Amino acid sequence: MDAYSGKTYHFVGIGGIGTSGLAKLLMRRGATVSGSDMCRSPVTDHLCSLGAAIAIGHDGGNVPGVVDAVVISAAVTAGNPELARASELGCPIYKYAEMLGRLFDTCTGLAVCGTHGKSTVGAWISYLLAQSGLHPNYIIGAEVPQLGGSSGVGNGPLFVAEACEYDRSFLNLHPSIAVLLNIDQDHLDYYDGVDDILDAFSTFADGLKPDGVLIANGTDKNVARLLRRLDPARRVVTVGLERHCQVTADNLKLCDGLYSFDLVRNGTVLGRTKSGLPGRHNVYNALMAAAGALEAGAAESVVLERLGTFDGIDRRLMFKARVDGITVVDDYAHHPTEIRASLEALRQLYAPRRLWCIFQPHQYSRTRFLLDDFAESFKLADRTIVPEIYFVRDTAESRSTVNAEVLVERIRQQQCQALFINDFAGIVNHLKEHVRSGDLVVTMGAGTIWKVADEYIQWLREHR
Repeated sequence: MDAYSGKTYHFVGIGGIGTSGLAKLLMRRGATVSGSDMCRSPVTDHLCSLGAAIAIGHDGGNVPGVVDAVVISAAVTAGNPELARASELGCPIYKYAEMLGRLFDTCTGLAVCGTHGKSTVGAWISYLLAQSGLHPNYIIGAEVPQLGGSSGVGNGPLFVAEACEYDRSFLNLHPSIAVLLNIDQDHLDYYDGVDDILDAFSTFADGLKPDGVLIANGTDKNVARLLRRLDPARRVVTVGLERHCQVTADNLKLCDGLYSFDLVRNGTVLGRTKSGLPGRHNVYNALMAAAGALEAGAAESVVLERLGTFDGIDRRLMFKARVDGITVVDDYAHHPTEIRASLEALRQLYAPRRLWCIFQPHQYSRTRFLLDDFAESFKLADRTIVPEIYFVRDTAESRSTVNAEVLVERIRQQQCQALFINDFAGIVNHLKEHVRSGDLVVTMGAGTIWKVADEYIQWLREHR
C-alpha cells in the first residue's frame, strides 16, 4: 500500500506550475486532493477533471475539516485565511518545496539545479527517459508540449524535478542524481553575494544520497570551487565543451542555425547526434541532458537518436509567427547571461536584417544588483525597447534606486540603440511604425511581456 494512498491534502495556490504537478502526483498515488487559487485556469480545470475539488478564491471554509496536511505555494502570505484555518486545525503545513522533498525521497530522485537552464534540461532529461520507456515522474517549471504539460506521473521509480536555489528551497531535496548546470550571481535580494550562493549549492551537493552521483559543469569557475569542497569519495561526472570533460562534444558543425556533434563519454565516441534547439549554449544543455539520462538508465542508442528531436519548452526561444517577412519570437531570458545566449542563438538561427529585443526587466533588485551586466548584454540586438520593471517581492529601497529609464541610459552608454516605452500599447505602436520585412522581434523576460508579442502578431495578421 502506498504511504500516500487514502490521505487527504489541501493545496493553497494549487494553480501554480509546481503545486499543480505535486497535486497530480499525489492523486496518482491514491490521495484525495482539494485546493484553492485566486483564478480559474486550464490548470485548475484539468485538476478538477482528475478529481480534485478546487475553490476559486481563498477562504478558511475551503479547508476540509479533516485533512492530513496543507501544502502552500511560495506566493502564500502569513495572512492567508486558509493558512490560519490550517493552524486552527493543528494539521501539518508544508511549503511546496518541503512536500516535494517528501515525495522525492520515496523515488529515485534526479534533481536539476543551477542559475540558468533548469527547466530546459529537466524537460530534456524527462523526454529522453520517456523515449527510453522508463516512465518517469517529473515536475518542470514550464509547459513541455512533447510531454503533454509541465508535470507527469509515470509508472517507473524515477522522479525528475527542478531544484531551485531561491530561499534555499532545494535543500529539501536529496537526490540520487544531481545535475549542476552553473552557479552565477542571482537572487541577490536573498543571497549576500556569490560566496553565499556557493555555500548553498555546496550544502545541496552534500545532501545527495551516499551512493549518488553529481553531474557537474566542468568549465564553470564557481562549480569548480564547489567540486574542490566535495568529499573525495563522491562520484562526479564532468560535462562541457572542453576536452577534459568526461561527457563532451566533438566535431561540432553548424547547419541552418543548429549544431550536430559527436557525443563523447569517457573518451569514447558514442555516435553522431544533434541539438534540436538553437545556440551553442543548447549544445551544452544537450550534453547535460544526455549525461543525466544515461546515468538514469537510458540506452545510448535512444539518447543518440532522440536527443535532437526534443523541441524545447514554453517561452524558451519559442517561435510565435512569421508574417510578411517579420519573425516574432518569445523568450524567458531575464538574467544577463541568458540574454546574451538567447540573442546569439537568434542571430545564428534566423540571421535577421535587424534584431529587435523587447526586454521587460524582472525585479528591481535583480536590475539594481546586475545593472552593468544587463547594460552590456544587449550588444547583439540592433534595437532594444524596455518598459517599466516587472515588480516581484521587491523592497522599497530597490524600487527607489533603479528604474527602466536608468537601464536604458546604461545600454546607450554601451553604444547600443535603446528606448524606454513604459506601456505595452506604446511598444506595439512603435513596432507597427518601424519594423520592416526581414526583421526579427523577440519579446524577452520572465514577466508578462509575451502579451506584446501576441498583440503585435494579431495586428500583423490583420494588416500585413
